[in-house]
Amino acid sequence: MSMHVLGHLSVEEFLRDYWQKKPVLIRNAWPGFAPLLSSQELAGLSLEEEIESRIVEEQGKDGPWSIRKGPFTEDDYRSLPENKWTLLVQAVDHWIPEAADLLEHFRFIPSWRIDDLMISYAVDGGSVGPHYDQYDVFLLQAEGQREWRIGQMCSEQSPILKGPKIRVLEHFEETERWVLNPGDMLYLPPQLAHYGIAQGECMTYSIGFRAPSQAELAQAALDDILASSSEDCRYTDADLQPQAEPGRIGADATARLKQLLISAFDDEERLQTILGKLMSEPKYPEQLPEPRDDASWEELDEELQEYQPWRRSEFARFAYSQHGDNCRFFALGMSWALPASDSAGVAYLANHSHYQSEQLQALADSEPFRNLLVQLWQRHLLYSPEIEFAD
Repeated sequence: MSMHVLGHLSVEEFLRDYWQKKPVLIRNAWPGFAPLLSSQELAGLSLEEEIESRIVEEQGKDGPWSIRKGPFTEDDYRSLPENKWTLLVQAVDHWIPEAADLLEHFRFIPSWRIDDLMISYAVDGGSVGPHYDQYDVFLLQAEGQREWRIGQMCSEQSPILKGPKIRVLEHFEETERWVLNPGDMLYLPPQLAHYGIAQGECMTYSIGFRAPSQAELAQAALDDILASSSEDCRYTDADLQPQAEPGRIGADATARLKQLLISAFDDEERLQTILGKLMSEPKYPEQLPEPRDDASWEELDEELQEYQPWRRSEFARFAYSQHGDNCRFFALGMSWALPASDSAGVAYLANHSHYQSEQLQALADSEPFRNLLVQLWQRHLLYSPEIEFAD
C-alpha cells in the first residue's frame, strides 16, 4: 500500500480543490523522510554518459543563468564557485529501483501520467531562476531547506530573459513565499511562476507529470488515422445547393469538412489506443536494452517458479484500456490486443509495479496473456531482482 503523502488533505479534497488549479503546501507530507542517495552519489550519476544532467550557475562563464549539460567530470565540480549553483539529474527512477518505488506514492494520479523523478542538489543560494513549467509538479524537500516564492500564472506570451539558454522569466510577481524543511512538499499546477532558492545545501525531489501538447496529441492521432485511411474516404457534398458565388467557401463546406474530421476521431477505442501508445512511450528510447534473442512461455514459467518477486522495469510505463469485448495493454509506445477475459491480467500489470510469481502464473491461463508476458519479459520490461542479484 502506498503511504498517504497529502498530509491533512484527502485525495478527493486535493483533486477537487488543488489539482491543476492552485498551489498547496503540505507540511510534513513525508514524516522522517530520508534521502535515497547522498549529494556525492547524485553527482556520481551525473558523470555517466547515459544519464541526463545539468548544472545551472546564477553567474557562470556564459553570463547570468548559465547552463551546462552532462556528463560531467570531477574537474567540473572542482571548478564550481562556492555558492549559487544547482545540479539537476533527470529520471533518477530509471536507474535506482528505490526511486521508482517512491513514485508509487503518487498513484492517486493515473500512473500513465507520471513522467519521472528529478533530483536537484544546490549549494547556498543555488537556483534555476524564476520560471514556469507546462506540467504539474510535486516538490518534495529531501534534505536541507529551500525557499519557494510563488508568482503569477504564465503563458507562452510571458516575457523571457534574452541571453540565458534556460527559460527565465523577465518579470516575476511574487504572491507567496515558503521555506520547506525535509519532508515538506509543495504542489504546483502548470504555468504557475515559481522561484526556488537554496538556503544552505539542500536536495529537492521533483515528481513531474507527462502533459502532451495539443500538437503532440494531434500528430499522434493523425499518424494513426493516416496509417489506416482509405482512398475511398473523401470530401463529399451530395447535399450541394445552387451557388450564387461559385468561388466562395461557405459555412456548409466547412461543416462538411468538420464532420469528415469528427467521423475519423469518433471512435473511443481508437482514441484510447492513441493515448495509451503516446503516454507509454519510453523517455529515452535509445537506451532500451536489446531484446532477448529467444523467449518462450516454458522458459519464463521456469523462472517464475524459481524466482520471487517480480517487478516492472524502471524505464517502462504500463497502461491498459477496456472497450466492449476487447482490452488493450500499452508499453513502450506499443499496444497488445487481448480478449476481455484477460482484463484482470492486464489490469494487474498496469495497476502495479511489483508482482507475485504465483499471481502471474494464475493469470496466465490463456495463450494471449502468456504471449504478452513473454514479450514483456523478452523486452526486459518484467524482471526479478533475484535474477539480477544472482547475475
